[in-house]
Order: sequence, then C-alpha cells, then structure tokens
Amino acid sequence: MTRNAGRREILAGLAALSGTVLLPGAVVAQDRPRRIDVHHHVYSPAWKEADLAWSERKGQGTPFTAGWAVEKTLADMEKGGVTTAIFSMSSLHENWWGGGPQLAARVCRASNDYAAELMRAHPGRFGLFAFVPMIDVDLSLAEIAHALDELKADGVGIASSYGDKWPGDPMFQPIFEELNRRKAVVYVHPTFPDCCEPILGIGPSVLEVPFDTVRAVTSLLLSGSFARFRDIKWIFSHSGGALPSLFERINAFFAILRPLKNLNEIAPSGIAAEIARLHFDVANAAWPADMAGALKMAPVSQFMFGSDYPYFTAAMTVDALKKGGFGRPTLEAIDYGNAERLLPRLRRF
Repeated sequence: MTRNAGRREILAGLAALSGTVLLPGAVVAQDRPRRIDVHHHVYSPAWKEADLAWSERKGQGTPFTAGWAVEKTLADMEKGGVTTAIFSMSSLHENWWGGGPQLAARVCRASNDYAAELMRAHPGRFGLFAFVPMIDVDLSLAEIAHALDELKADGVGIASSYGDKWPGDPMFQPIFEELNRRKAVVYVHPTFPDCCEPILGIGPSVLEVPFDTVRAVTSLLLSGSFARFRDIKWIFSHSGGALPSLFERINAFFAILRPLKNLNEIAPSGIAAEIARLHFDVANAAWPADMAGALKMAPVSQFMFGSDYPYFTAAMTVDALKKGGFGRPTLEAIDYGNAERLLPRLRRF
C-alpha cells in the first residue's frame, strides 16, 4: 500500500465515523440532505384575518390558509429534508381582497414583521421575500425600505398581476427602479388575474395561475423591464408555469415572424437569452416532463428547489426530482447550490 493510498483510506474511515468533512479537499457525502426551499408560504394573523373576511363575504367558508401554523411548516421541512425555507406570499384574491392600498400596506407590514419574528425564533430555518403592496408606489417604497433595511429580508415578493395590470406596466417603474438600485432579488408568484374566468369549474389555480406567470414574463420583456432593470435578480414560480411550452413561440413571433422594432433595446442578446437568464423554482413542476421542457428554456444553474407549502409538500418535489434521472451534481445544484449563489447569506446555515 502506498503512503497516499493509506492516507486516503484513513481519511475515508474517519469521515465515515463523523459524517462530516474533516480536512480540506476531502469530499464526503453527508447523511443529512441540504435543501433550500425558495417557494414556501407564510400566513400571518393579519393575512388570515383578511383572507377569512373575504371568504365569508364571498360565501366560501373557511379558507385553506386558516390551518397554517409554524409547527406544521417545520414538520414538513423535516420530512422533506429542507434546511431553510424562504417565506413569501401566495396568490391574491381580488387584488388584495378588494380592500385597496391601505389594507394591502397594513397586511404587508404585519406579515413581514411576523415572518421576521419567526426568523429570529428559529435561526437559520427561515428567510423572507418580503410582501410589497405594489398598488401604491409610495407605500411600496416605504415597505421595501422597512423590509430590506430593518428586517434584512432576502428580497421582495410580488404577484404576477394586480387587477388589470402586469408588472411591465409603467405604474410599477419607480418601484423597480428602487429595487434595481438595491440589486434586489424579486420573487414573482402567480395569482388569479382579473382578465380571465376559470373554465369547467376547476378554479383558477390549475390553469390561470401558470398562464399568469407567462403574462408577467412577457409584460416585463416587452416593456423593456428586463433590459432596463439589469441588476434585479428575478425568480419565477413553478419552472415558469406555462413558459417552457411557450417561450419558443414568443421568440418566433417577436424576434422572427414579426420582429419588434425595439428588439435590440428590450432584448440585447435576443428574447431566448433574456428568458434563459431568469431564475425559477421547481415547485409543482419538478416532474420529468416538466423539467425536460424547462431545461430547454434555461440552464440548470437557473433552477432552485421549491415546495409550494402548504398546498404541496417538500417531499413531493423531492420525489418528482428523483424520477428525472438527474445526477448528484444537478440535484445538489437545484437543492441548494443555486440558491446559495443567489442568496450568499444562506451558505452559513
């Protein structure tokens, strides 16, 4: 036995006993998985109250959000091997329950403060894409300052649309200018758009939610927002929703069949390149067929683990990814590597 071979065997044996990396350069598989869930919902008492009031007005009974509790979320994280979950808001009913800017601002402030309390109570377990009202510019700028400067949120979370406006609308430009100045992460979660009624009585979550992500992306693309706000790091839910099936069609219409006059301004490297530089979570879209299309749209470096808890469990995403036949480097990149690159503070947990 050579000296180097003997040293390698000793290191391997010691590492197996400890379950950790003992010396620089020794690569050892750890028993405990590491996952960062960037699509994980939180419901503050203020959110629950507003959601319940809206549901009662609409005759829909007790909403699903009423059953959320931090103990349940921690239990699901444990089952799914999630190390850290980044809190964010879920879909909005009737553009902040039809309550206007003041209600939106009040719920956002209360929800962000509530999430920050949970982060302090459970160090390393949670992060926050802060709630921002969006439908009022001044209130939104105030909440961004509070969340990023005082609460140290990891970024902000917005909806894919607000009433009849998508994020490329000029009214949102001052908000994105500030987020661009801060080089912020902006997480976009789809919602129920005012434009379209759900078909066949199945509710908007099945079809309209994934399609509204495409509307949001197209709105930001055609308005030049992706090019103008170059320092914003965008994350879109569900592997882009319906985007993997439509991005080539979008590219064909606007870049090839009917090229836009301002194409060089809104997409300096081409439409496909603009979409490929976005980030995505794989919640509800980690199945082999979904990932096959998504990875034609963007490289694996752009995809991160997501659960969509409490609507789905972290274990469901884990199982779906396992069925894709991905190698360990790809799974580790999706599970935590890409999120750590985008959110470096998470590397210490």
